[in-house]
Formats: sequence, structure tokens, C-alpha cells
Amino acid sequence: MNYRKSLIAGLLASAVSLAGGFSSSAHAAGYAVFTHGASALGQGNAVTAHTSDASTIFYNPALMNKLDGTQLMVGTTAIFSSREYSSSIGGNPASNDSVFFPSHLYVTHKFNDQVSAGLGIFNPFGLGTKWNDNWDGRYIATRSNLKTFDINPVLSYRVLPSLTLAAGVDVVLLDATLQRKIPSAALTPLLGYAPGTDINQKFKGDGTGVGYNVAAAWEPCEHLTVGASYRSQVYVDVSGNAAFASPTPLVPPVTVLNSGGKTDLTLPPQFTAGVAFKGIDKLTVEAGVRWEGWSKFKNLDIRLDNGSQSFTPRDWKDSWGLNLGGRYQVDPRVALLAGYVYGGSAVPNSTFDPSIPDAKTHVFCVGTDLDLKPFTVAVAYGYQYYENRDKNNAINFAGIPATSANGTYQSDAHLVALSLGYKF
Repeated sequence: MNYRKSLIAGLLASAVSLAGGFSSSAHAAGYAVFTHGASALGQGNAVTAHTSDASTIFYNPALMNKLDGTQLMVGTTAIFSSREYSSSIGGNPASNDSVFFPSHLYVTHKFNDQVSAGLGIFNPFGLGTKWNDNWDGRYIATRSNLKTFDINPVLSYRVLPSLTLAAGVDVVLLDATLQRKIPSAALTPLLGYAPGTDINQKFKGDGTGVGYNVAAAWEPCEHLTVGASYRSQVYVDVSGNAAFASPTPLVPPVTVLNSGGKTDLTLPPQFTAGVAFKGIDKLTVEAGVRWEGWSKFKNLDIRLDNGSQSFTPRDWKDSWGLNLGGRYQVDPRVALLAGYVYGGSAVPNSTFDPSIPDAKTHVFCVGTDLDLKPFTVAVAYGYQYYENRDKNNAINFAGIPATSANGTYQSDAHLVALSLGYKF
């Protein structure tokens, strides 16, 4: 029985640890998503110090006072990601392609020159990976999918003619589905299975957490605005179940390994700051920085329903990024957008694995805003290039080097965003 508890703890720990991070993160390190508005994407997300639409609820809600009346915006980003793996130990190459649609909904209302309020619903973390069932790293990860929904009511208040402050609450809902393979030989000491069959292990879990966000916008002079926005860390209690299945019937049935489990995840704090300059006719330019507190994710503690426990080190680190963007107002109806994003990696070499093939990233963006009163349309495209990342560590299944999937990981993504707005 102790061996059984230990095995289940290890399997569930590896599964739930994937809920702490997925690849395909657009613009951000680890598993954060920063595509929350097409106009913002077109400007490389350099919109912390200026705004033209309701997506400012995410980027800097202190700028809501710049939006007149009541405004509604909905949209999505199609992220077409591609990954390739080349083995450094004689294994087989592998690749995968995935499509994801992080989406957003925002409503803002200006009560008077001092007070504005808004509500945002968006996907701040998530996306996923999908590898073939027979690839070298199938005992580490095959399929991973994470979804988070942030329900974010906010309020902004102009305390001085040049200074506006904002604050809000973040209610985060998390849902994860994760899969990998288990060699039946690993279960021989436990249930007597013969080697040669891969068993599928699937984890499903969910949880809820609450955090807060604060922001500020300061206009020291007519053509200059300084903005800053902070989102707190969010603790999420995750509860789920690990289920096991075999392509062929086994005796005893593999389902005797099924078990529930719980863990606590900390979604990292995030800080952005930017300076926008509007002193050139029809042109607004902004430069900004981004910090993400991934060092909060040091380890993972799994508690199983059968009383056993598992501890997995992650040892992630804080990351920094850079945003540059511009908006050129061709005429009252049409604006052209361009931007660039640089992002660092939060995952150290020691804990890098194919479930989270994070790397330094570069994103090149273009877009346009159309004001078709009372409707608005924003369209943007971004190409995201990940620097090559090498895995050369001991992360594998049960200490078997051949399951490490050590080698080079190459990734890129195409992002196509659309946001539709209405001004009441």
C-alpha cells in the first residue's frame, strides 16, 4: 500500500504541476496571457499610459476617465502556435500545432469628470500544449490545457486634475485538463502488469482565487502621461482527480489507481509601467516595462485523498519585459498601429520541461483602429518568435534517461486579434 500511495502521489504531482504552467503564452513569461484587446496588441501592448478603448480595464483602469459615456467591447485573439523538438540523445523528432482563443469582454461607464467604473472578463493565464502520444517525452507530458477566467470590477477616481487612481477586485476561476503516458512496466511491482503497454493518465481539476489590482495615471504636462498598473498574486485552491486508462483491458483494472488530490497554486503578481508622448501631430508613442513575480512558484505540494503527500520543486524566477508601440491617427476614422514586445523567461534550466517550453520571446505587431460611430473595430496581427531553448537536465520518468526528451525546442506563434466596440 505504501508503494501504491507513493506512485499515485508522484503521478498526480506531475499532473497538477502542469497546472502551474503551459506554453504558448502570448507576450508573457511562464503561462501569462497578455492579448486582451486588438488595439493593444497592434501597439505591442504599450498602452499603460494611454488608451482609446475599454481594454484599458486590463492594461490601466485609471485611464477609464478618458472614455466618454458608456462603452462596450468584445473580442478574441486566435493564437496559432507551432513547436518542434529535436533530440540530443538519439530520440525521434516531434512537432505539434495548436490553436487557442483567449477572449475578452469590457464595459466602462463615466459618471462624471471624476468617477468612472468598469467590468472586465478575460483570460489572464493559460493556453496549452499537445504532443503526439508516442513522442520521446510522452511520460512527461502529452496534452495540457489550462483555462482561467478573471472577473474584474474596477473603479477609477480623479483625485487631482493631473492624477487619477483606480482599484479593483480579481475573481479568478481556473480549470485544467492534463494528460501523459505511464509505462505499464512501472506498475508491475504494484499490480503485476506486463511491460509493453502505455497507460494514459488524465488529470482534471479546478479552483477559485481572489486578488486585487490598482493603477495610476499622471499627466505632468500636456503631451506626456505616465501610467502604472499592478495586479496582485492570486492563491488558487485546486481540487481534482487523476484517472488511468489502458487501450487494452487489464486485470486487475488500472482504474484502481484513480485518486483525488488537492494543491495550492499562486498566480504571480504583475506590474507594468509606461510613458506616452503625444507631442507630434497625429502620433502617440509609448515605451513601457513589465515585471512578473514568478519567483513565488518555488515548489508544489500535493495532498492526496488517501493521506499521502508529494513535493515537487519548480524554482521559477521573476521576469522582465519591454514594450514599444505607436499609434498614428490618419484621419478621424482610421488609425495605424505598430509595436514590439520583448519578454524574458521565468523557467530555469534545472526545471525546464516540455510541458512548459518557455523561452525568451520577441513579438512584432501591426494593426488598425476604425471608428465607425457608434461602432469601433480593431484588427491586429502579431508574430511571436521564441528563442531556441535546450533541455539538458534530469527531469524524466522514474530516473530513466531515455524518457527525458532532452534536446532543442523551437517555437513560434501567429496572433490574429479582433475587437468590436459600441459607444452608447
